[in-house]
Amino acid sequence: MPKITFMGAGSTVFARNVLGDCMCTPALRNSEIALYDIDSKRLEESEIILGAINKNTNEGRANIKTYLGAKNRKEALRGADFVVNAIQVGGYDPCTITDFEIPKKYGLRQTIGDTLGIGGIMRALRTIPVLQDFADDMTEVCPNAWFLNYTNPMAMLSGYMQRYTGVKTVGLCHSVQVCSEHLLKELGMEDVLEGRREVIAGINHMGWLLEIYDKDGNDLYPEIRKRALEKNLTEKHEDMVRYEYIRRLGYYCTESSEHNAEYNPWFIKSRRPDLIDKYNIPLDEYPRRCIKQIEGWEKEKNDILKDGKITHERSKEYASYIMEAMVTNVPYKIGGNVINEGLISNLPADACVEVPCLIDNTGIHPCKIGRLPVQLAAMNMTNIGAQLMTIEAAVTKKREAIYQAAFLDPHTAAELSVDEIVAMCDELIDAHGEYMKEYR
Repeated sequence: MPKITFMGAGSTVFARNVLGDCMCTPALRNSEIALYDIDSKRLEESEIILGAINKNTNEGRANIKTYLGAKNRKEALRGADFVVNAIQVGGYDPCTITDFEIPKKYGLRQTIGDTLGIGGIMRALRTIPVLQDFADDMTEVCPNAWFLNYTNPMAMLSGYMQRYTGVKTVGLCHSVQVCSEHLLKELGMEDVLEGRREVIAGINHMGWLLEIYDKDGNDLYPEIRKRALEKNLTEKHEDMVRYEYIRRLGYYCTESSEHNAEYNPWFIKSRRPDLIDKYNIPLDEYPRRCIKQIEGWEKEKNDILKDGKITHERSKEYASYIMEAMVTNVPYKIGGNVINEGLISNLPADACVEVPCLIDNTGIHPCKIGRLPVQLAAMNMTNIGAQLMTIEAAVTKKREAIYQAAFLDPHTAAELSVDEIVAMCDELIDAHGEYMKEYR
């Protein structure tokens, strides 16, 4: 009977998806499920909802327990086979708000701010000390467990865990498994979805759809490039940045245009508001999503708790499939975030890269990709520099390293001078108070 510990179980919708998936999986139905959070109200809500799913879809087979606060964290982890991480240190209010509002004072606008940019840097620096605490506890009470990280910034957090702890870690995102399906549907190419073959590799949120063929072995990229160009030239839509990638770089990437708009110096410019309109870029998108999700969750929660009839169907999230493959030894392929070490030969060895990985009962086995096209490796490198420098700041606790991480971020550097970047970082560190106390 596997034990699955969910860190940040107050992320109720996500916990419902991942753990609901486990309850829909025969090899995992009898699991012990440990729910851990520091928010008692959200933890109680998750327990009620997951209890209803367990009853309605799983005949009550899973054994669900809750653990509140740091004093109970070690017990939540004790004996775990799998640890799913979905924490958000500092939450929407105050930390996410701070990460958006202070940069605005300096003329720096963001869309999502959770993976790169100044928002991603600050989020990583708040989160890594907490992950180190998790790692210390896991080393003591569940040393053989796999740490399945879903928290952003993915490459920074997973990369830290993989390089500086002994915890077996893989980073998991939602975008790899839906990348080509979304692209083909949006371009009216649904007829080639079935049986298609593809290769995706790069870094998290900027993994590249390197190859895509239909079931008969025909290269789909010529038609994709033609249709993507025509669509960008003739209509306004939500994926214009990534279609511009296809036009200028030759390839599509995994994560959405609102994310990728802020991973480079080209699209968000304070002196060029016309570009925001041209590429349909949703500034301040993440704060809006947070507000909408909070409001939507309250309604959904009340509906669920009113009649208790919630059920679940297995989603496309990787976590349950990884666990199933390890428990049953039936192999499964994912797109996972792992330390490079030669997997992509023209990216640094200590970068966290996103590559195909095979899973079985011996663990996670990344696949060697070789060289990326030069322009794609160069794009990844513009992000990797800031990622590695942020990890360096977390390890050394040097404020100068935070400045250097921000200097290397392509969007921040395109908008602000070095003096402005230092001043902005100082203001953010001060505003985050206890979350950044080690950098004072």
